[in-house]
Amino acid sequence: MNPSLYKPCLMLASILFVLGVEGFILRRNMIVLLMSVELMLNAVNLTLLVFSRCLGSLDGHVVAFFAMALAAAESAVGLGIILAVFRLKRTTSADDMAILKG
Repeated sequence: MNPSLYKPCLMLASILFVLGVEGFILRRNMIVLLMSVELMLNAVNLTLLVFSRCLGSLDGHVVAFFAMALAAAESAVGLGIILAVFRLKRTTSADDMAILKG
């Protein structure tokens, strides 16, 4: 990878991360919150891959692979919880998730 391409990739990763944080803070829909977390994880993965390529090591690729596996498991569990609460409350609003407090 050409060293001149590192900066645009890192800029893209930072934009993706900021959009994920903005979506997580400003939205109240649980599905949008879950997608925002996924967007932040993908931005971190992109950063790991760029730095791994820059340093000439495969360590970042391995960590990014495990982060993708973690994100897939997190999505499956998160969607399962959202579906269970939706069946009970008929809403996906984060404000109505007080049922999870116990």
